Amino acid sequence: MVLLIVFSLAKVNAQSIVPKYSNEFMNIGIGARALSMGGAQVSSVRDVTAAYWNPAGLIGVKHEYEFSLMHAEYFAGIAKFDYAGFTTNIEEDNQIAISLIRFGVDDIPDTRFLYDANGALNYNNIQFFNAADYALLLSFARDVSDVFKLGVNTKIIHRNVGKFAHAWGFGLDLGGIVLLDQWRVGVMLRDVTSTFNAWSHNAEMVRDIYAQTDNEVPVNSIELTLPRAIFSVSRDFEMNDDIRFQGVFDLDFTFDGRRNTIFATNLVSVDPRLGLEAAYRNLVFLRAGGSSVQRIKDFDNSTFFAWKPSFGLGVYLNEKFQIDYALSDIGGVSQTPYSHVFSVKVSLNELDAKFRLNKGWDNR
Repeated sequence: MVLLIVFSLAKVNAQSIVPKYSNEFMNIGIGARALSMGGAQVSSVRDVTAAYWNPAGLIGVKHEYEFSLMHAEYFAGIAKFDYAGFTTNIEEDNQIAISLIRFGVDDIPDTRFLYDANGALNYNNIQFFNAADYALLLSFARDVSDVFKLGVNTKIIHRNVGKFAHAWGFGLDLGGIVLLDQWRVGVMLRDVTSTFNAWSHNAEMVRDIYAQTDNEVPVNSIELTLPRAIFSVSRDFEMNDDIRFQGVFDLDFTFDGRRNTIFATNLVSVDPRLGLEAAYRNLVFLRAGGSSVQRIKDFDNSTFFAWKPSFGLGVYLNEKFQIDYALSDIGGVSQTPYSHVFSVKVSLNELDAKFRLNKGWDNR
């Protein structure tokens, strides 16, 4: 039964060429700092995690090498989300990065052979498989001028449901950051050329069970992920030499049909995100955010607004190590418990303040 449910989800995605929420695992977000700020990052991020949020932010990296690792568990530990990233510079005006993302459910029981040839129940016949989504991001950022930074991602997607089905996909992201006197403005165009997944099904493995349950046998197909645009502004506020605040506001535009967002039409849906960070001597960081504002209809037909709050803490251990923590959820009205997300960042060989050819975050 579990096998049928999981595989049916994959089949539904594969039968429609432009399904809503295609490759949605790519929109969960990475990095405890970002998740604790509600995912509002496009104009704010300037470390190795920028490869995901906005590759243009890689130009703001202040070290020759940066690494980051993150682990999170959702749905009471059933689903696991992992991320690893690395970035380094190529001369003074270019930056590259590589990132790997995995979202998966492991040890799913395959009960097709629970009953043996004699009709006897035999639990030893149960086998297990994994359903997982993978993404490899290859990023490049260019320091175009004092004001404008540009970045691009090449994405390779792999999705699999055990030996029953798998898909390969390819897509591109394009990002930019404009540095103004008091503000930073960011734009991230995800799946700018549309990202495709080519699904291949091993129909013979499930033909009998699908026939018994009156389901259609899946066929090979193509699935497209439509473009998404995120516009962002951020600003730093200094209370004194020790305390600094940062505010970030993102607007996420999707074009795959009407979603349950604060503003939605058949053409476009808009989801706002807000993130706040307070820093003490750049050693301790307190963070909070909000996202996923939705209008929910209750059983009595009344409506109310729900949103997803998030909180976090960051600690700068020394010039090489920083640990971040986030308390976040996978959805604004999810019934699953909040998840504890941890990430670590390692930075090696701090760059000279004048290393970049153009001005940047620290010398405007």
